[in-house]
Amino acid sequence: MDPKQLRTWEGSADPLADRTVASWLEPGQLLDSASIAQASRMMNDWTNNGVLAQWAPATDADGANNRVGPALQRYLSEGVALPNWADPAKLTRGEKLFMDHGPLACTLLFCSSLPECYVLPNLAEVLQIAGQLETNTEHRIRQTAAMVFPVMMRGGLTSPHGAGVAQVLKVRLIHATIRHLILRGTPGTGVGGQPIVLEAEQPVKLHQALEAHGWDVSTQGQPCNQVELAYTLLTFGYCFLRAMRKLNQRLAREDEEAFLHTWNVMGHVLGIQHELMAHTMDDAEVLFDLIREQARHQQPHPDPRPALGQALSKTMAQAIAVPVIRHLPVPLTQWLMGPKAARLVGIGEHVPWLTRLTFRTGLLLTQCVDGIVRLWAPHFSLSRLFTRVLGYHLLTQFLLSQTRPLNLPDQLIDAMHQTVATWGDDAYAPSMLNRLEDRMTTQGPWTVNRHPPRQAT
Repeated sequence: MDPKQLRTWEGSADPLADRTVASWLEPGQLLDSASIAQASRMMNDWTNNGVLAQWAPATDADGANNRVGPALQRYLSEGVALPNWADPAKLTRGEKLFMDHGPLACTLLFCSSLPECYVLPNLAEVLQIAGQLETNTEHRIRQTAAMVFPVMMRGGLTSPHGAGVAQVLKVRLIHATIRHLILRGTPGTGVGGQPIVLEAEQPVKLHQALEAHGWDVSTQGQPCNQVELAYTLLTFGYCFLRAMRKLNQRLAREDEEAFLHTWNVMGHVLGIQHELMAHTMDDAEVLFDLIREQARHQQPHPDPRPALGQALSKTMAQAIAVPVIRHLPVPLTQWLMGPKAARLVGIGEHVPWLTRLTFRTGLLLTQCVDGIVRLWAPHFSLSRLFTRVLGYHLLTQFLLSQTRPLNLPDQLIDAMHQTVATWGDDAYAPSMLNRLEDRMTTQGPWTVNRHPPRQAT
């Protein structure tokens, strides 16, 4: 794909989802918070994939918008089907890979996938205004996990008892709602343009902030456009696999392609065009670098990216209970992203020299020890150990908290907790490494509040 084609896709949004949101309204009417809240209440019924085909809206309160329910029914009838190219065997293989490497996947979500999303200036701008991410970073993290786990757990996209399709279809409508509010109308009819000045003394709600933000379609393309969605898809699939290679956890080609395939099927449900999907690591690298390079010429004023990256770094450090590894996610993120991309998102500019030295020394020693010991123990890996430990602390802080449960159906949260509990021992590691891991995490299954994390000495 050449840059001209890419620029064309920047002007494309999601006709199905955009049409659904527009159909909630009378012609010329702007989207209001009441219609958004009503749709959200109705979508709470989408608890798993099996309910989608037969879903019908319950009678809402008097005076509610009677357009919302039928519009959601039409949306499901068109959006629920998987693509005809979906391969069940590859989906099963992709799910197993996630289950086998779940703690690493969580660490790489924090230290690679999420910060990579901030590299594109226009995408970062939407994330900033929609989520106020400098002050509410956990919200973005938890929203992302609420989609990743349902998609990647067993049967997430294929089983009636799974919830991946249901969750992704909700996210797809969120994107369309954001687009509608920013443009003050649907793509092609919305006005966008200059920001609206809000009265400072009035509390500003999310839909008001989005409408007031302003957007120049001629230079910025559509908000949450096809290129940005395709790039985000690559951060979940390609960036995870790229990081596994850097950590010397390289997978078989068939595993890598199955993982990409799983995310591509998810991308189809999300409304991403098939032409913007990569099916091999080589193709993914080319597309990823092309999108990054094209974004390099965008000069945002002010630049929202450093605030987002710095907030993410701070949030990760606060989540880790073991002092010796508390600040290591920052240099790990720099290493995984590359120094140029890390600088764009403001990560690591003020990292203490001792932290940098600790990481670099530890990285070198880990690679040397792993290389030597694997001559006798092929599954020995200190890098896997330490990334699993980071994953444990990030999981327990952000995703498994009993006081702040994820916004997911109870049965899905239960399934997620059961999945994480199985990660307590690394099946690929010798018992010696599992005992060392227990000292930095907890003994036994990774269940909430089973044992407090032990402090490393």
